[in-house]
Amino acid sequence: MSKLFSPITIKDITLKNRIAVSPMCEYSSEDGFANDWHLVHLGSRAVGGAALITQEATAVSPEGRITHDDMGLWKDEHITKLQQITSFIHQHGAVAGIQLAHAGRKASTSSPWKGNKHIAIKDGGWQTVSSSNISFYDSDEPPAPLTKDGLEKVISDFKDAAARAVKAGYKVLEIHAAHGYLIHQFLSPLVNLRSDEYGGSFDNRTRLLLQIIDAVNRVWPSCYPLFVRISCSDWAAGGWDVEQSVKLAAVLKEKGVDLIDCSSGGAVRHQKIAVGPGYQVAFAEQIKKEAGILTGAVGLITEAQQAEDILLNSQADIILFARQLLRDPYFPLHAAKQLNVNVPWPVQYERAKL
Repeated sequence: MSKLFSPITIKDITLKNRIAVSPMCEYSSEDGFANDWHLVHLGSRAVGGAALITQEATAVSPEGRITHDDMGLWKDEHITKLQQITSFIHQHGAVAGIQLAHAGRKASTSSPWKGNKHIAIKDGGWQTVSSSNISFYDSDEPPAPLTKDGLEKVISDFKDAAARAVKAGYKVLEIHAAHGYLIHQFLSPLVNLRSDEYGGSFDNRTRLLLQIIDAVNRVWPSCYPLFVRISCSDWAAGGWDVEQSVKLAAVLKEKGVDLIDCSSGGAVRHQKIAVGPGYQVAFAEQIKKEAGILTGAVGLITEAQQAEDILLNSQADIILFARQLLRDPYFPLHAAKQLNVNVPWPVQYERAKL
């Protein structure tokens, strides 16, 4: 039996295989609302055979959006369309997950096909926030360092969004603490220059994330999985690294986190990433072995046998596919054939199964 197509149970949720849709921004919302694009985009991946369909980075507040076009879950009105999406996903044998996010200093940006540039306040952007007042690009308006009240609002926004996610029907929740967004801006010593209880030491730099986890756990059902995506390395001298990631993962496990989604980079522009097939798998392997927690592998994983080998070698527990599932929503069905596994197809498509 293929490891990639073996089930995995995390808390009360069983995934029918180890293939997950990685959260991928679609930049197709207005005022945070999901629409039919998201229904078809996410629903087609469920029809295509993936076990976990993770919705894109979903902003916990308007100021937490990367762009004006990001999805959001900061008000109850967002819930209705999301219920339609999660219902469809579950009808087709997959599990609906959601990633909650705050962009921090990377907010107030135009969408990729609209220039992918910082939008100044005078041009319709908004004041960004961060751990410190350092811009990602020198030409960007500097972010405002979060005050105590601001930090409390961020924590409350994550908690409230998690409560709405329950009402919307999601069964897996991921906190986005990677890719240079707000939580990562606190984790990384290259960005976080604070001298208060949120800066300096490892314990201080991880404080915001742990407070968010505590707040989310008050509303997220204990029977449902909780994931955290981290950038396991800043790929820059003096930055966040895999040793700190292992240490953090062990703390998160004690906090009730079930799986670490192991990505990397995004904190600083001068990062030097050694990109290649499976280039981030070693992070998942080290964290899995040293912290004793489930991990997800990501990053240029494009082939069925490649994914199978990662799992067989105990380098990770699930595989999160991104661009490969943009290219081919039915990759799981094709991967099963390549690995000689007979998996059910949607009955509407069975006449094409050869």
